[in-house]
Amino acid sequence: MTSWIRLAAPAALVSTIVPPAYAVQYLSIAQAQKQAFPSATTFAPVDGRAWKAQSGGTVLGLIVVDHVIGKHLYIDYSVALDPSGRIKRVDILQYRESYGGEVRDASWVAQFVGKSSASALKVGQDIRNISGATLSSQHVTEGVKRVLAAYGNRVR
Repeated sequence: MTSWIRLAAPAALVSTIVPPAYAVQYLSIAQAQKQAFPSATTFAPVDGRAWKAQSGGTVLGLIVVDHVIGKHLYIDYSVALDPSGRIKRVDILQYRESYGGEVRDASWVAQFVGKSSASALKVGQDIRNISGATLSSQHVTEGVKRVLAAYGNRVR
């Protein structure tokens, strides 16, 4: 066997075994905060994953950053709540799976706007499923529901 084949063969074998990385960072936490509350002058920490958006002493809302498992890997997302505890915005911050990234589509995340802790938030009922991203759809929906349960009454 020639020396270049003997050296290249192990690398070729490894490249066929190891799946390529698909992680995509769409927004940083700071960018998500500013998109959700563009008029906010400060983001006061509530705990390690939530911040109160304020402007001139007025609370504009709360933004919470969380993650769920897609099929195998984490999906980082943020949920912005208005002062009444209703969802103002949901953003996918980072998506790591090789498929199913449609949960980031504006029309899909827009389904959450206006929902509260009293909303059903069930895929197939008030949140539509995405074919090919069923687990991501379910898990993001469950995560948003968990955020509403934990923070929906803590905005003010």
